[in-house]
Amino acid sequence: MQTIRHELADGIATVTFDEPGSAVNTMCLALQQDLTEVVSRIVADRAGLKGIVLQSAKPTFFAGADLKSLMRLTEADAQQGFREIEQMKKNFRALETLGLPVVACLNGSALGGGWEVALAAHHRIAVDEGRAQFGLPEVTLGLIPGGSGITKMTRLLGLLGAQPYLVEGRTFGAREGQRLGLIHELVPDAAALRERALAWIAGHPHARQPWDEKGYKIPGGTPAHPSVAAALSVAPAMLRKTTRGLYPAPEAALSAMVEGALVDVDTALRIESRYLAKLMAGANARAMISAFFFDLNAIKSGRSRPQGVARSQPRRIGVLGAGMMGAGIAWANASHGIPTVLKDLSLDKAEAGRACSARIAEALVAKGRMTMTEQSALLERIRPTARNGDLAGCDLIIEAVFENRALKAEVTRAAEPLLEPANGFATGVFASNTSTLPIGGLAAASARPEKFIGIHFFSPVDKMKLVEIIRGRQTDDETVARAYDYVQAIGKLPIVVNDSRGFFTSRVFGTFVMEGAAMLGEGIPAAVIENAGMQAGMPVGPLAVLDETSLALSVHVLEQTRADAAAEGRTHADSAGERLVELMVKEHKRLGRAAGGGFYDYPEGGRKTLWPSLKTLFERPGAPWDLAELKDRLLWRQSIETARCLHEGVLNSVHEANIGSIFGIGFPAWTGGALQFVYGMGIARFAERAAQLAEKHGGGFAMTPQLIETLEERQPRY
Repeated sequence: MQTIRHELADGIATVTFDEPGSAVNTMCLALQQDLTEVVSRIVADRAGLKGIVLQSAKPTFFAGADLKSLMRLTEADAQQGFREIEQMKKNFRALETLGLPVVACLNGSALGGGWEVALAAHHRIAVDEGRAQFGLPEVTLGLIPGGSGITKMTRLLGLLGAQPYLVEGRTFGAREGQRLGLIHELVPDAAALRERALAWIAGHPHARQPWDEKGYKIPGGTPAHPSVAAALSVAPAMLRKTTRGLYPAPEAALSAMVEGALVDVDTALRIESRYLAKLMAGANARAMISAFFFDLNAIKSGRSRPQGVARSQPRRIGVLGAGMMGAGIAWANASHGIPTVLKDLSLDKAEAGRACSARIAEALVAKGRMTMTEQSALLERIRPTARNGDLAGCDLIIEAVFENRALKAEVTRAAEPLLEPANGFATGVFASNTSTLPIGGLAAASARPEKFIGIHFFSPVDKMKLVEIIRGRQTDDETVARAYDYVQAIGKLPIVVNDSRGFFTSRVFGTFVMEGAAMLGEGIPAAVIENAGMQAGMPVGPLAVLDETSLALSVHVLEQTRADAAAEGRTHADSAGERLVELMVKEHKRLGRAAGGGFYDYPEGGRKTLWPSLKTLFERPGAPWDLAELKDRLLWRQSIETARCLHEGVLNSVHEANIGSIFGIGFPAWTGGALQFVYGMGIARFAERAAQLAEKHGGGFAMTPQLIETLEERQPRY
């Protein structure tokens, strides 16, 4: 056997998972084959055995499925997948019904298929340490726990108790697992696992699973129980409200739970296998595995970080501008232990920014995610000031002032000389939190442009995980690496892009909202446009997003773009959406939510409603529209612009495109990201639809042969 060691001593069969050439154990094909072999050996040795111990030779117990192999599956592979799942569960059932005690020694995390291996044991012992995670997060990858996890967790926790762990993919630590009854015993370290396993085997010579005991009943009752039935009657509607029908895995998990609870264990296991086989051979699973495993791990592992630069973390950070963005950045720093100087024009404004940070912390205290002591310590790390001199000692300064080139240049010249060297580096780093202005132009105000970089946070900072790092033409590798380390140090996801107007995220975000505004200008009802965005999977509709980010700001950016184009001797071609937004601001004085109203009205104490005048000003009765085409326009336009960013060298990688689009601009997660949307559909099919949209709706949808060639060259291979 390649992946499993099987040893017999003193009547104990020890099964050690040890996949060669891998840092973790996975449910690869070789392991599945080896599991069949080792189970057949154990069955043959049954008469001379006292018990079975399952353990791992890796730092963790078991990591789950072999996701690379899943990425290669197609619908034609579903039947073979079903047979493989059934064989794996046949092995699990053989172990747990052998009449011998089986103990799982969990020396570290056991997730997905790894937790299902653990569930084949009658007794689970885990090391009591905070980092290990257990559970079945498959739905986050477009799959379900189909290796017996749904059937067994439902029978251990009940239909209602198991839902968060199966339908939502919630994981848990060792102590929570013990409280739930899923982990039976905790030990202080891995060295104590085997001794406790042998002791339990000696005391339980004829162990059986709960569901195999005579008279067993599911906790809380079956779907026929009145209280369970009442909850299940609304569960599908609530789930559909969350998934919008775009994520099949949670719905499949709920169906398998309920159907499986109405039948015997072995039938329930078969139901589970059928649902998983269909999902694992489907496009949604491939898209979500691509994004939330491969792409996300590429970011976390620092694949985009310049190599050869020592890792670092800033000792003290200065933030210029104490508005909502600056206050959010200060909170992010302080919440991760980094002292921060928050500077504004007056002490009152700086203190108001610190108060904004305090409100973020207060909300966490109210939710039980932070103690009062932790809140106090956090606020102590934020020093409000109006004096430039207080920035002395900072080795990173981030300006977060208004999007005005002259203002940004002024604060850069005033604060940059106060930067100090740190962590063995000769000087500190100056960063601009700009969302649109090219870094090359802003760096002109810097005395050290090689140490000048863009660090683009998203609002609200306390909730948005992505940070876009923008490399200017003169920015050196050391500065990029230090920015990357800083972003990771405050618990966020960094992507690195090259300098361009709007960079990547703002540029693509602009196509989404302006396509929505263009639709309004075509006479399509605003409610239809907003619903099209939501049904496509965007968090909110394009008009609502424009209100939140400010129509006035969009017009300011448009005017700056026109001015910069004129300075370069050319004319900016305004889009139909840009012209409509400018009309809203300049003629109708609708500036956005912060100014009292934009496309929506915001009554005090009430829910927002679409501005009634949109109907008379823009809607044209009889204007043709097709909901499917509106959804296509919103998604295709963003993906094509993302592809252009890759082709032009603004984006460096496909994984940054996908993660940036999902976490930065809310591109639907069901697609796997803006470029995975193209690859998942097939480049040729995507380009064919793009050509149809370009013919009807303009050059924004046009794809050149060179663009298609870039997509083909950069397509990931698994």
